[in-house]
Amino acid sequence: MSRPLKVMISAGEASGDRLGAGLARSLFALQPGIEILGMGGDEMAEAGVRLVQHAKDVAVVGFVEVIKHLPTIRRVMAGLESALRDEHPDVLVPIDFPDFNLRLASRAAPFGVPIVYYVSPQVWAWRKGRVRAMRELVRRMLVLFPFESAFYEAEGVPATFVGHPAAAAHAHAVRDELLPRLGFDPRRPVVALLPGSRAGEAGRLFPVLLQAAEAIAHSHPGTQFAVPKARTIPAGFLEGIAGRARIPGLATLEGEYPGILEVADAAAVASGTATLDAALAGVPFVAVYRMQFLSYLIAKALVRVDHIALPNLVAGARIVPELVQGACTPDAIAGELGRFLDDPARAEALRTGLSGVRAQLRGDGAFDRAASAVLEEALRPRV
Repeated sequence: MSRPLKVMISAGEASGDRLGAGLARSLFALQPGIEILGMGGDEMAEAGVRLVQHAKDVAVVGFVEVIKHLPTIRRVMAGLESALRDEHPDVLVPIDFPDFNLRLASRAAPFGVPIVYYVSPQVWAWRKGRVRAMRELVRRMLVLFPFESAFYEAEGVPATFVGHPAAAAHAHAVRDELLPRLGFDPRRPVVALLPGSRAGEAGRLFPVLLQAAEAIAHSHPGTQFAVPKARTIPAGFLEGIAGRARIPGLATLEGEYPGILEVADAAAVASGTATLDAALAGVPFVAVYRMQFLSYLIAKALVRVDHIALPNLVAGARIVPELVQGACTPDAIAGELGRFLDDPARAEALRTGLSGVRAQLRGDGAFDRAASAVLEEALRPRV
């Protein structure tokens, strides 16, 4: 080729940033000299991706919240469209984030840029009508769960199951080493609180989790609370909320994820990719979520699945307790956490169920398989 191969990636959330970073590293390893640009977060930038837009500018959730941020979202979209026009990428790789990325894919079509969509939007759960747009726009889907490839093939969309990178074998954190380094006592219980990767959802959910933590601190004196902070959360945001609660033994953490989940005794986790991280860490946890009321009513009318937590969807059964919207109260969360702390048999039964989730995923080599598929499509002659 007369110029280096060029790949454009678009990731709008913390989970997508992490996946985009792993994909980029594999692309650099498999294709030396490749150029990678696009939208992502700090992890993608650290992996060598040249960011033309930052994910924090579009990391909002909920129908009402998106409307409030429309001017910023439109500005970011315009910037990425300009990059498509000026940079002439050989392939565009949107990562999940469908409301934004499907629109971006439609902007890429006039420039003749092929689309390889990495990480399936949950069209099998809600808004199945988006499959029509994907059939028209996407050359190939790269999916993380085995059941997704069968779904897409039935819908006429070429799909490849590449495996879930989070399930790759790795050395787990050691409790007696990690906790003292973070200022925690390994002899005392540790509860992890994950309020979400976006400021809007964290702002709604974190105060509820803190009230639950207060109840646990009262019923289980000496319990410690760890709050791993997503990089997409603004600096000082969680600390400001936590400071008003004054819960002893609580600390926000950066850069210790998912290790803190691997050594925690229990966790409350916002619905989303973090629930799969918790499952793969083997920590007994409760999945929690709250949206603005109008957004919740709209979502409830559209969603077509029985579970919100990814491990439950993979397992096809509710192995992880779920507390959503009105059921997501401090007392209910504290009750679930307390049962995990008080009943080792209950906690172990959940760990056993979570091990089955890992068994269904092909973690080792997942990024390399995804990168190989991206390169294959980027090098294929355009029609």
